[in-house]
Amino acid sequence: MIPALFRAFAQLGDPAFRRPLLLGLAGALAVFAGLWSAIVAVLTHTAVFETPWLDTTLDAFGGLAALLLTFLLYPAVVAAIMGLFLDQAIEAVERRHYPGLESPRRVGSTEQLGRALRLLGSALVFNLLALPIYLIPGVNLVVFYTLNGYLLGREYFEMVAQRRLDPQAMRLLWRRRRTGILLLGIGAAFISTIPVVNLAAPLIAAAAMTHQVRSWTSA
Repeated sequence: MIPALFRAFAQLGDPAFRRPLLLGLAGALAVFAGLWSAIVAVLTHTAVFETPWLDTTLDAFGGLAALLLTFLLYPAVVAAIMGLFLDQAIEAVERRHYPGLESPRRVGSTEQLGRALRLLGSALVFNLLALPIYLIPGVNLVVFYTLNGYLLGREYFEMVAQRRLDPQAMRLLWRRRRTGILLLGIGAAFISTIPVVNLAAPLIAAAAMTHQVRSWTSA
C-alpha cells in the first residue's frame, strides 16, 4: 500500500489530474453550501422555544452541528462528487505506468451517479449511527477511520476494478484482498482529514488503488 501511495503522490502534478480536482472541489463546495444554507434557514425561521435566549442557544448548537457534520461527511462527499470525474485521472495513471493495457470498459454516467449516491447515503447513515461512539475520546478516531475507510476503500476499489474486471472477478478479488482494500481506504480517510492535502485526497486514493489493483491482478 505504501509504495502505491508514494507513486500516487508523485503523479499529482499530472495535467490530467487538474480537471477532476477542480470539478470535484466545486461540486463538494456546492453540496456543503446547500447543507449549511438549509440548516441556517431552518434554524432562523423556526422558533422552538418562547424564550429568545434559548432559541439563540439552539441556533448556536445547530451551527456547531453543521460544522461537525461537514467534518464527518467530508471524505465521502468529496470522494462521491470527484468520483464522477476521476476516470481521466485513472487513465493517466494507466497510460504512464501500464501502457500495454487494452482499452477499459466505459462506465456510464448513470452507473457513476448511482455509485456516488450509494456512497453518500451510506456515509450519512453510518456516521449518524456512530455519533454516540464519536463522543468517546480515543475510540472515536478508531471508529471514524475504520468506518469511513471501509466506505472509501470499497468505493475506490469498485471505481478502478469495474473498468477491467467483470462482476464475478471483482467479487473474487474483493474477498481475497479486502484487508488491503480496507487499509488503503483508511489511508484515504486519514489523508482526507489533513488540511490542504485533503483537497487532493480522492485523486491520491484513486491513483493508489489503480496501482494496487494492477498489482493484485497481475500477480
